[in-house]
Amino acid sequence: MSGRLMVIGLGPGDDRYLTREALAALEAADALYGYGPYLDRVPARECQSRHPSGNREEGARADAALRHVADGANVSVVSGGDPGVFAMAAALCEKIETGPEAWRALDILIIPGITAMLAVAARAGAPLGHDFCALSLSDNLKPWELIERRLDAAASAGFVIALYNPISRARPWQLATAFERLGRYLPASTPVIFGHAVGRPGEKMIVTTLDKAGDTTADMATLIIVGSSETRVIARPGRAPLVYTPRSVEDAMA
Repeated sequence: MSGRLMVIGLGPGDDRYLTREALAALEAADALYGYGPYLDRVPARECQSRHPSGNREEGARADAALRHVADGANVSVVSGGDPGVFAMAAALCEKIETGPEAWRALDILIIPGITAMLAVAARAGAPLGHDFCALSLSDNLKPWELIERRLDAAASAGFVIALYNPISRARPWQLATAFERLGRYLPASTPVIFGHAVGRPGEKMIVTTLDKAGDTTADMATLIIVGSSETRVIARPGRAPLVYTPRSVEDAMA
């Protein structure tokens, strides 16, 4: 008899971002699978095995977890943020589609979490108050040319854009290129928010403008929100500014 697969979003930081459903699923698991630093955020429990793996080992991680479930174990696969946003839920679904027929009969529960763009947006105010989209700047699983086309389309359509995986040691040039492309469609004064490690030690929030965004340091722990032409910044003396995008747009072509 097979067990149960639980795909869990840990949220952006410490335990206060975990839902009750996620906590219960973590406690009920016989085994935990996930990227090592994410597993480190989950307290160790007796009689519960842990199976950490590297950042680019999603396919192997999914295979191993599904085999373990098929053998009868209750398995939790953890992701930072939400498991369905550039994370393990899609990797597991892909394996289920292409794997053994028996995997399609497994009991599967996907448990949402607070994804990084929502955590950063909440810290900044309400930049996602109107239409928005999310893009990953990583070209590990898709060509850079496709990323450029999607940046062009999103900016020209007036979406606020949340940028995941903005830069890494292997991709040091792509973020600057993305800002340059966005600048073809957006005013230089467009607000840009950098949220680093929100909900964790070292959290840092920076609000700047598109023409100065290239001077701000980012890494893989940074989520960037690029406003639309409608996005506003409310200055507050002695306090961090509030960034928001109005819920209405007067010009239908904006």
